[in-house]
Amino acid sequence: MALIYQPVMQLSGILVSLLGWVLSCLTTYLPQWKNLNLELNELEIWTMGLWQACVVQEEGGMQCKDFDSFLALPPELRISRILMFFSNGSGLLGLLLSGFGLDCLKIGERQREQKKRLLMFGGMLFWISGITAIVPVSWVAHSTVQEFWDENIPEIVPRWDFGEALFVGWLAGFCLILGGSLLNCTICSTEVHPSSVHYAVAEQQDQCQGLETETRP
Repeated sequence: MALIYQPVMQLSGILVSLLGWVLSCLTTYLPQWKNLNLELNELEIWTMGLWQACVVQEEGGMQCKDFDSFLALPPELRISRILMFFSNGSGLLGLLLSGFGLDCLKIGERQREQKKRLLMFGGMLFWISGITAIVPVSWVAHSTVQEFWDENIPEIVPRWDFGEALFVGWLAGFCLILGGSLLNCTICSTEVHPSSVHYAVAEQQDQCQGLETETRP
């Protein structure tokens, strides 16, 4: 049973992790981390990401402007850039390591212990990548909530709201953690080696032959 479900869980884990990594990279470059809808001019929607601020107009489309200085950014956006880069890098490294550790891959077929270690390190890297993707989007969401309910800001001043990139980032972190958990579950599960199966079959055949010789007159 383990021989049947183990490759399926490994393949599911690597695919879910790949989806999470793609979503994490997408979150890094999406400009919709924050949305600002002006009540005085409903035809314009301002968005802010880690790299640029954009304005969406019904007639003129989207126009974006890159941030001039990294140091001029708010602290949550500066740290989010670093963490998202770390998340993308660790996720890519996890894909490479866990890919070589899959049982369905014939490379290193006889070195099962090393393949297990590659899967374990890949799963741990997916966990790290998922956590470092959830932390920045949660930090930006927390600061957005604080600014939205800040009583010191007059009510006529527009407030920033959650952008679509935050939800994509949360989904990316969840997929990365889930994929790493599936890979590590395959390592912890009991594995039946083919050599032990052949040995058990041979032993059973010997016992059957012994019973046949004993029953013969």
